[in-house]
Amino acid sequence: MSAAVPADPRGPQLRVASVPFGGPYVDAVLPADTLLVGPATTPSPWLDPDHLVAHALELDVLHVHAGYEDMPVRQIEAWTAAVRRSGVPLVVTVHRLRAGRDGSPALHRARLRALLATAEVVLTLTPGAADELADRFGRTAIVVAHPTLAAPTPGIGRETRLVGLHLGSLGAPAPAELVRGAMSGALSGGGRLRVDVHPGVDLGTGFPELAALAEAGQLELQRSAPADPAAWVRHLQELHVSVLPDHADSHSSWIELCRDAGTRVVVPGGGYHAEQWSDVVVYGSDPATGPDATSLSSAVVAALTRPAPVRVDAAWRAEQREAVRRVHAQVYGQVAADRVTA
Repeated sequence: MSAAVPADPRGPQLRVASVPFGGPYVDAVLPADTLLVGPATTPSPWLDPDHLVAHALELDVLHVHAGYEDMPVRQIEAWTAAVRRSGVPLVVTVHRLRAGRDGSPALHRARLRALLATAEVVLTLTPGAADELADRFGRTAIVVAHPTLAAPTPGIGRETRLVGLHLGSLGAPAPAELVRGAMSGALSGGGRLRVDVHPGVDLGTGFPELAALAEAGQLELQRSAPADPAAWVRHLQELHVSVLPDHADSHSSWIELCRDAGTRVVVPGGGYHAEQWSDVVVYGSDPATGPDATSLSSAVVAALTRPAPVRVDAAWRAEQREAVRRVHAQVYGQVAADRVTA
């Protein structure tokens, strides 16, 4: 379920403290007439109860996206008490409904419960996530689409049946299973696998089997670390299929990058990725045991044998992003106005 969009905003230049201060998603949803209140440091000082209370008169709205995931529950409860004491309206966007790979599900629920009990307005990215928030926490959330982060670069085309698996710094769960499943699917689907790892990774100690597979010609090994969303989209434009390795997130910016690149994405089950974009293929992945290589192989074959997705209309994506910003402007204006009249 989703709530109605609030009434018109109070006016321009509302002062908003965002946690985190910035980043591709935060920058994409921030209304143009909003003044972002710093400092731009990590961890955010706005998660410090003393800082918040001392500087409460310097902002109109506090918006939390992330940054609280490792805070002890008692610390979050002390912080939410400070939020209520300060009178600053809290807006929370729930990106992740479950704990990360090394996190405790019970602790993550407790953190979310404290945040959601204090928030004036709750946002999330998909109807399924909104329904879960209503069922588990009794909160109605406004659903806002994940906006585009970068437009594709003209002149870069995909290589038919090229499958990409980006392992970064090898932090994904069970990377050997991911490689085995993606490689099997790529070969069965008549394609080949490219595995990307961060340039600083020492494969000799971190993943020697990967280097051996590359030396044997069974996959292509590439070192890459694109610096921004535009560079990531250029990277993805070369692929027919991209495999998303992370099973922890409820939503993913990677899907939006693939969507803009026109690259089909194979995603782990358990989240709401398929609600972000209909043109995804899901494979089995368990938070405790990691990815199912057989399921991943089948998903890659299915992704390769479907017609390649059409790249999304850039003008439509730009308008969608403006619509998302308008929702944020309306939310900020309403909660700030409520604070003034309270």
